[in-house]
Amino acid sequence: MKAYLALISAAVIGLAACSQEPAAPAAPAEAPAASAAATEAPADAAPASDAAPAEAAAPAAGNCAVTVESNDAMQFNTKDIQISKACPEFSITLKHVGTQPKASMGHNLVITKAEDQEGVFKDGVAAGPDADYLKAGDSRVVAHTKLIGGGEEDTIKVDPAKLADGSYKFVCTFPGHGALMNGTVTLVD
Repeated sequence: MKAYLALISAAVIGLAACSQEPAAPAAPAEAPAASAAATEAPADAAPASDAAPAEAAAPAAGNCAVTVESNDAMQFNTKDIQISKACPEFSITLKHVGTQPKASMGHNLVITKAEDQEGVFKDGVAAGPDADYLKAGDSRVVAHTKLIGGGEEDTIKVDPAKLADGSYKFVCTFPGHGALMNGTVTLVD
């Protein structure tokens, strides 16, 4: 009987992890933040709604960093990362605001040219979790974070000058996540 209950529990957890809706009532899922600003919201601020994610993670004038949040509902809180051309180096911090471990709901943020995104995703899935779902030495990858789980974060540095010659995208290469967790990288003045 205990083995039967354990199997049912594992199936429920697995389905909840693959679902686009957070599991109820076990633990409330974190909603994506309304903004991907580099600073944290005050502790007394109202929680973000489950409405559509913010349209752009825009850097403030002279700001050369942004934080992108990911959650247990397979979402980034933005669909556009705006990188200022004026920055000598731009930092992107990926923060997993969910609670699930990286084995079941891990996220990374991988930047590629738009035309390379699908190939990088497919090769990343084939590379597996020990390689953070990234093909080793893939020259199509401009920058990437490591694979992180709930409560973790990782920061990457991007040279804006290397993004001047095309259209760029970002994606999570964890299997099944790329269809929902992707967006555009835009250079701005």
